[in-house]
Amino acid sequence: MEANASAVSRAAHTAARPGLSWRATDLTEAEQSLPSTWPHTIRPPWEEGSTGAGVRVCVMDSGVEPDHPLVGPLSAAHAVTPAPDGRLRVVTDESGDAYGHGTACAGVIRSLAPECSLVSLRVLGAGFSCTGQTLLTGLRWAVDEGFDIVNISLSTTKAELRDELHDLADRACFGGTLLVGAANNRRIESFPWRFASVLSAGSHALSDPRHLIYNPRPPVEFYARGTDVPAPWPGGGTRLCSGNSFAAAHLTGLCALILSRYPGLAPFQVRSMLHLLAANVSPDREPAR
Repeated sequence: MEANASAVSRAAHTAARPGLSWRATDLTEAEQSLPSTWPHTIRPPWEEGSTGAGVRVCVMDSGVEPDHPLVGPLSAAHAVTPAPDGRLRVVTDESGDAYGHGTACAGVIRSLAPECSLVSLRVLGAGFSCTGQTLLTGLRWAVDEGFDIVNISLSTTKAELRDELHDLADRACFGGTLLVGAANNRRIESFPWRFASVLSAGSHALSDPRHLIYNPRPPVEFYARGTDVPAPWPGGGTRLCSGNSFAAAHLTGLCALILSRYPGLAPFQVRSMLHLLAANVSPDREPAR
C-alpha cells in the first residue's frame, strides 16, 4: 500500500534521531532537506519589493535609543513602571535604552523591514532583568494594543507565570497578533517562547539575514541568523551581537515583510509561509526515507 502525502510528510519529520533540537547544529542530514507538499510555489516577499510598510511591530525589550541612524524613527516609546500606588502601568518613555539590547534588536528588524512601524516597550532595566509582573504587564498591554508583531527577545523560567503567559499568548494568536520569541540560549525551559502559539527562534551561524531553517523537532520552530550580527548600539555605533535574541529579531523582520506583502494574514498563515520559504524545505525534494 502506498502512503498518502501527509503520512509521507510526517515520516520525513520524524525519521531523524529522537530528542529535542535546540540549535541548528542538532539537525540531522535528513532534516536539512525536507519536502513540501504545498501545491504552489511561494515567492519570497522580499523579491517582490516588500519593505514592511503598514506593519506595526512592538519591540518588547530594554528600550530603543531614539533616532539611532541604523534604527530610524520610532512611532512611539513606552515603558512599564510602577504607579504611586505601587501598581504597574505602561507610560510614555523618554529615557531610551537602559542596556543596549533593545536598540540592537530594533536595528536588526529595521535592516530587513525598513518601512515597518516600530514601537519600543521597555520592560528590562539597566541590570537587563525585570520582574515577572513587569513581563506580564508589558505583554498584556502589547496584546491589547493589537500590534501585528511583538518581538520578545527575553523569557522567564518562573513556572508560576506559565499559565497566565500561556493565556496571553493564546489571546494574541486568536486576536491576530504574532508573538515572536527568542528561545533561551541555554537548554532550559522558559516562557513564553516555549508555547506552541508563539513563533520561536533559535540561531544559526550563516551570514545571510534572510536564510531560514525550519526545525521539524521541538522546541525551537525556526533557526535564523544569530551569530556575529552587526547591530546598532546606543551612542550611534554598532556592535557584533550573538544569541537567539538576534535570531528572533531577524525572524520578526521577515514576518514584517510577509505581512506587508500579504496584509491580513493570520499568525498561523505567516508560520506556514515561513515554513515554505525555509532553505531546507522544497517541493522538489524527495521525502527522507
